[in-house]
Amino acid sequence: MNKAEKTATIEALKEQFANNAFFYLTDTTSMTVAETNKFRRVCFEKGIGVQMIKNKLIKKALEGAPADKNYEQVFELLHGSTVVLFSETANLPAKMLKEFRASSERPQLKGAYIDSAVFAGDDQIDVLIKLKSKEELLGEVIGLLQSPPRNVIGALQSAGQKVMGLLKTLEERGE
Repeated sequence: MNKAEKTATIEALKEQFANNAFFYLTDTTSMTVAETNKFRRVCFEKGIGVQMIKNKLIKKALEGAPADKNYEQVFELLHGSTVVLFSETANLPAKMLKEFRASSERPQLKGAYIDSAVFAGDDQIDVLIKLKSKEELLGEVIGLLQSPPRNVIGALQSAGQKVMGLLKTLEERGE
């Protein structure tokens, strides 16, 4: 790869990292070609982008980012063979890795970058699986916001029924 190709690759990576708030770094060392192809196929089916990138190029792409992105912690994870998984959902790659590793011990999770938080190490996979997606959080918030009005309406309806019952009882006694 010549200098112009490296520069173009770095620029494409900068754009990809800027457009993805979630990415995972995995180690596919010692995976066979068949296992690697199966892994790529599973990622494709789940809508997860997969790229094998040299650590040096990843580091150069992330170095120019603003400090609030907190990419410095990612640099510590860049060693050995690195495959980057890009996803629009924070916990989807973790779920996929756990599912894939039911039949294989690889790939290992080096770390994950989730909205400026870095989760380092393969032991973090269960924590990442428990993260809720944006849609799940919005659903919970909407449910919580709808709860008080539902309670008030329910109380008013039951109170109205009680009043109607009392009036009916009084009317029957009066006759």
